[in-house]
Amino acid sequence: MSTIELRDIQQTFGNFTALQDINLTLTSGTVTCVLGDNGAGKSTLIKILSGLNRPTAGQILVDGQPVSFASPRDALDAGIATVYQDLALVPSLSVWRNFFLGQELTGTFGRLQEAQMRQITSVQLAEMGIELDDVDVEISSLSGGQRQVVAIARAIYFGARFLVLDEPTAALGVKQSGMVLRFIDAARERGMGVVFITHNPHHAYLVGDHFAILNLGRTVLDKSAAEVDLEELTQLMAGGGELDALRHELGR
Repeated sequence: MSTIELRDIQQTFGNFTALQDINLTLTSGTVTCVLGDNGAGKSTLIKILSGLNRPTAGQILVDGQPVSFASPRDALDAGIATVYQDLALVPSLSVWRNFFLGQELTGTFGRLQEAQMRQITSVQLAEMGIELDDVDVEISSLSGGQRQVVAIARAIYFGARFLVLDEPTAALGVKQSGMVLRFIDAARERGMGVVFITHNPHHAYLVGDHFAILNLGRTVLDKSAAEVDLEELTQLMAGGGELDALRHELGR
């Protein structure tokens, strides 16, 4: 079993504290949902896990060993792949070229092994539930949910053990969101550790094994699926304490 541990993580920018005393354990074969509204600290946490930011204080351990990520390459080498909202896909390129973008297979004299890359792309996407008649079509012709799955499948194929998904359902409709959520479940079944960053408690509750809610850089909930229900999750995400106080103040 692989683990990533965040111990007492703090991130400051000048006088501003973006994260304070964050403790979180991520485990292979588990979907950990990190929820929070805008400004909660989710983006800062993503940057720390992906190697874009070094925490100001605290420690990151991968399989019990302390690590320090100086770049995204370091995080990838540790098996952590981040899929951002913009997906880092090139709309005008084909599906298979996007799948191998920056990691193309080459043969004699550096010639691209196009047939092999097409076949691998087709097989990998089929395993993820996307059956394409032609992987030469521009990736912009796929639905938003399909493009998300291409980006996620690419990360898995190139050796990721942990996936950090940055709001993968934020801009999707119900049907496309369902596709991504099914894929998150499939990734867990494969033994992947998934960090699902979202502001949608309903999506989180459908697939989550563990839930952490951030508010203004601090953890306000850290519970397993057996310890929390959707109502509590939704109330905390909606600022339940603040709303209760306001309701009392207004006599409602």
